[in-house]
This record gives sequence, C-alpha cells and structure tokens, in this order.
Amino acid sequence: MQAQCLSITDSRALYNHFVPVPLNLQFFGKLLPPASVATSSLLVPSCKSRFGILYKQKKNDTLLHQVAASAVPPPASSTNDVYGEGKEFDPRRLWRRFWKVAAPYWWSEDRGQARLQLAAVFVLTLGTTGISVGFNFLGRDFYNALANKDADQFTKQLLYYLFSFAGGIPVFVLRDYARETLSLRWRSWMTSYYMERYLKNRTFYKIQSQSIIDNPDQRINDDLSSFTGTALSFSLTLFNATVDLISFSNILYGIYPPLFVVLLVYSIGGTAISVFLGKGLVSLNFMQEKKEADFRYGLVRVRENAESIAFYGGEENELQLLLQRFNSAFENLTKLLISSRNLDFFTSGYRYLIQILPAAVVAPMYFSGKIEFGVINQSVSAFNHILGDFSLIVYQFQAISAFSAVIDRLGEFENILDNESNYASGTSEEISLVYSCTDDSPSLEANGTVSKDKPQNLLVIENLTLQTPTSRAILIRDLSVQVNCREHLLVTGPSGSGKTSLLRALAGLWNTGKGKIQFHVDDPKGLQSSSESSKFTRDVFFLPQRPYMNLGTLRQQLLYPSWAGNAFPISDDTKSPVVLPFLVRKSDTSDASRKPKLPTTDELIKVLEDVRLGYILSRVDGLDSAREWSSVLSLGEQQRLAFARLLLSKPKLVLLDESTSALDEANEAHMYELIRAAGITYISIGHRRTLFNHHHICLHISTVDPNTTQPNWRIDPINQDTLLKFSKQ
Repeated sequence: MQAQCLSITDSRALYNHFVPVPLNLQFFGKLLPPASVATSSLLVPSCKSRFGILYKQKKNDTLLHQVAASAVPPPASSTNDVYGEGKEFDPRRLWRRFWKVAAPYWWSEDRGQARLQLAAVFVLTLGTTGISVGFNFLGRDFYNALANKDADQFTKQLLYYLFSFAGGIPVFVLRDYARETLSLRWRSWMTSYYMERYLKNRTFYKIQSQSIIDNPDQRINDDLSSFTGTALSFSLTLFNATVDLISFSNILYGIYPPLFVVLLVYSIGGTAISVFLGKGLVSLNFMQEKKEADFRYGLVRVRENAESIAFYGGEENELQLLLQRFNSAFENLTKLLISSRNLDFFTSGYRYLIQILPAAVVAPMYFSGKIEFGVINQSVSAFNHILGDFSLIVYQFQAISAFSAVIDRLGEFENILDNESNYASGTSEEISLVYSCTDDSPSLEANGTVSKDKPQNLLVIENLTLQTPTSRAILIRDLSVQVNCREHLLVTGPSGSGKTSLLRALAGLWNTGKGKIQFHVDDPKGLQSSSESSKFTRDVFFLPQRPYMNLGTLRQQLLYPSWAGNAFPISDDTKSPVVLPFLVRKSDTSDASRKPKLPTTDELIKVLEDVRLGYILSRVDGLDSAREWSSVLSLGEQQRLAFARLLLSKPKLVLLDESTSALDEANEAHMYELIRAAGITYISIGHRRTLFNHHHICLHISTVDPNTTQPNWRIDPINQDTLLKFSKQ
C-alpha cells in the first residue's frame, strides 16, 4: 500500500506539543513551515521520482508524492476530455466526478463495516485534536515555569509532558493505522467493482478496439490507489482542520484579538495568490500521466516483441521512438517543474514569515508586562494551528492539482463504464445477433452424418452487411449463408477482404452494419441466464491464429476458458479470514451444471497426447508447472494446445482463424481429423490449398467494389472445379 499523507495538523501536533521549543527554533530548518518543522528530520524511505531520481520526501509532502508517483501508466491513446487539450478546470464538474466515484462504496454491501471504521477514524481524530489542545496549555505552563526559574514547577510540568507524551502517541498511531486500513479496504472494494464492470459484456474489448479512453489498466491499478488514500487523507485533514479551527480560535482570540485578524488577512491573501500562481498545475499533471503512459507502453512493446525486433534489427528505430516519447514527457515535466518553482517562490516566503509573525505581533504585550512568556508560546502554537487550517490550499496546492487529475481520469472511466452499451455501434442500425433454442434433435445416419431429410441448422446468416466500427467502411455486402451440423465451411479471400472481421461479427465483437446472425443452441436455460460471451463460449468456440496463453500452469492452460472457476483454484491465502469477501470471485453454480464435466488429470494427459504434445509434460515438469507459456512454447505448439482446449470443451461449432498456420500439413490434417471425430462443426479461414481437403463448402469473399452495390462473395461446393479456381487465383 502506498504511504498515506501525514496531514498538516498531524505535523503541527507533533511539533507544537511534543517538542516544547518556542518560536519554531530554526535549527530544524529555516524554510520549513510550522506544520513541517516537526517532521523535517522524519523522512520517509527514499522514493523514485518520475524519471528515477532518488530523493527523500517529507511526510507532510507525501500526499503530493502519492499522487504523482502513480503516474507510470500503461498504453495511452487519445481522449478528448483532458485539460491539456482545451478543457478548462471546472470545480463543479470535479466535485460531481469525485462524488460519483467515491459514493458507491459507502452504500455497498460492505457499507456497515466501512462506516464503522470511518466512525472510529473520526473519533480518533477528535482525540488527537483534544491532545493538541491539552498540549497547548501544557506548553504555556511549561515556559512560564522556565521563565520564572521555578524549578519545582518546571519539574512538575516536565513530568506532565512525559506522561502526556506516552499517552498521546498511541492515539496518533492508531488513528493513522485505522485510516490506512480503511483506505486499503476501500481500494480493494473499488478495484473489484471496477474490474467486474470493465470485464463485463466485453467492455474491455470495446474500449480497446475503438480507442474510447486511454489506459484503463492504469486507472484501475494506480489511480484507484491514489484516489482512495488521498480522498480519505483530505477528508480527515478537512475535518481535523475544522475542529482545530473551532478549538484554537477561542484560544487565540482570547489572547489577543488583533492577532486573529492578522491571521485571517494573511491566510486569505496567501490562498488567493497560490491559486493564481498554480492554476496551470492541474492541466500539466494530467498531461504528464498521459505522456509517461506513452513512454512506458513503448518499453512494454519492446519487451513483448523482443524477438521480432531482434530479427528485424530494429533496435535503432525503437531507440528513436522511445527517446521521442521520453522527450515529450521530459518537456511537459520541465513545464511542470517551472510552474512548481514559481509557486514555491511564494510558498517558501509565506512559510518563512510565519516563523516570526505571531511573536512579533504579541511581543509588545510581553514587553509591557501584560502577558507572561508562556503565553507567547501558546499564541504561536495556536496561530500555527489556525493558519495551517486556513492555508490548506497554500500548503497542499500541488497535491490538490495532482489529485484533481486523478479524479478526472477516474470520472472519465466511470462514465465509460456506465455507458458502455452506447459504444457498441454508435448508429441506430446494427447487426442482430440471436441465440435460439432447437427443440428437435437431428437424426443421424449410420455413418454419423446428418440426415438430409432433417438437417440441423447451427448458424444462419441473413442479409449481413458488415462495416468497420470506426470508419463505417463496408467489408461484406448482403451475405446470406447457413451452416448445418457437420457441414464444414472454408472462408477464403484476399488479405483485407473482411474474413477475420466476419468472425468478429459472429462472436458479437463487431455489430456495425445490418442483417441477422442466428445461432441454434440446445440449452434454453443458458439463453435466459448467461451473458452474450458465455452463450458464445458454451456452444461456439474460437481459435485465433495466435492463441491466448493465460498466466498459470499447464493445467490452467488446458481448462481455459470453459472451466475458468476451476482453472484458478482458491489458494491458501484466499482461504485466510483476512481476505475480504468481495475479493473472492464465486463461480456461477447455475452455469456450472451446464458445463461439461471437469476433466480428470488422465483426460488432460490424454488430450495432450492426442494433439501430439505429450512430450512437453516432461519438459515443463508436469501439468502443475507455471511458465511464461507464450515464450516457452513455439507458435505451432501453442496452436496444438488450443486444439486440446477445443477438444476438452466439446462445443457444437468452432471458428478457426488460420489456426493451423504454424503447423505442417501432417499435423494440420491430424488436428482436423480430431475435431471431425469429436462431431464438432467448424468454419475455417485460411489460404492453404490443403484446407480444401477438410471442408465441404467454400465461401469466397472479395474486396468490396465501391462503384457497385453487388455482393462481394460467392459460395461454391468444394470439388475439383473449386480447387482449379483456387489454383488459378
């Protein structure tokens, strides 16, 4: 968990009351404000800045560090809702977004525990304020005894200090601990809440494919962490400041009313000047996150494509691209540092002047004998408390500007997740994807083929016109075709003609266009209770050219995705009572009854042998060995592993997108023989002539001619004439 902010009031309490030295003695550092003097020697561990520079951060500045250090996000794309691109800072919009992001947790299923912990934090915060007031009066008596050279009274006050110190420290520590545990619990719930919505109904795919918003992963990981910790720290700081203001205003006003007036003028003027000087920090912080995202993503791309770059010898090109992205982040950070420097010129002077201002105002009263020496210390302490309360914006303006950027990024993300259905097409007309239940089972002939008298339609496509989601370019025009059980379809055509896009439409990933796609399934209960993605994966399976290798063991690779709940069993850590209930994903028991039975270890080993991968068991130390499978296995081995998944899942229909491109002809023929023997109907995309040997019908898609309205496809039975046409093409 990231370090939380030590608020101004925390620092004041530690300094002004636990360290009984008058006038904020300058050996602690001349340029530190009273709120910071106590912590000038209490440094957090060394932290890396955005560009890796090591520095030590004072605790009362941790709030800024916490927000700024999170700005190391993954990939970035364009978004119109950013300050750096013409959007002005709007406090009302910022507040609406803050409330929209923060509110759900406090009305969630965890609200009881959350509110109880929050109440405990507020009670402890009130306790720290009471301790601060008590030490204010102890300080007065302590210095009166010292000035009067009263040894007995001095010893007595010193003992009071020591006992109060021993009793006060646990309250401050417990308050901070309670705040941090509540922040962690809040972040955990929000992480689960956002991830569930992000992965629901393929929202993650829509965001990525249409470049709707940049860096959703960074917003979930870094921004949520910054938001919860900083929001809680700010809220408690404001609460503490309010209580402090009430408590110490009475003390200060009772000592010398003109000093209270000086304080008001000084703090209001300082706040106004700080806002004016630092108004550009919000936009610069926002843009810094975005530019560093581009740089970090460039580094990730080099790591993920290391072999391809090495084959091309593209190191010099990658270096230039990375340096360009780094330079963009560097230039923006330079502007950010200049803006911060200009603000620091004022805030440093503002902080330095308050070292002597309260003493200078009340000194004439002391010289005239109207007040005792201890009252000077008491007035300085009260002045520092109240000034810190009035000067929150001055002291924390950079932190507030960075936090504003976090709120805006999460607010954008929240709006996207709330309106994810609006990003499916963007037009009033879209492709209709229908799953219907077939009551009649097909009658099978003795040889296992479907009876001609009673064919079972698995897929019917009617008048499908498919367009790209962004440019609306037509890829396929007015396609109508049906696929019957065990009637295997081969889709061919030149590159860019829309073959893979057709599979995206069948999977429900693309719906831009018009027409109807209808799947016939055998599970009516599944139609009522399952999401679109689970309907698709239960009866229809997809094998891409480069299979997805998830993180985990070989067993988990084989069980993915049909047994996702079983593929990732609950660990011992998850069984611990410390783990929060909303972090444990429960399997859908209603859905589990419709899945095939979980394969045994022997069945997993057999399917590996069936796809001619039995040898990898000894190479990787068995089924339960975890590896980086996309690196350990060759592309051909990954493709055969994908066929093993297919055979275990036993769907009715499988869509193959050049899924045997890395296999030799013998292994390709073997894979098709396995899925035919399993009774699975398949639709393949490919260019190899050998694929014709494994299919009955060929759907050829040509490039759309924009000058005509004629369909750009044809269907041919696969025979010698079809093979001859393909050879000529």
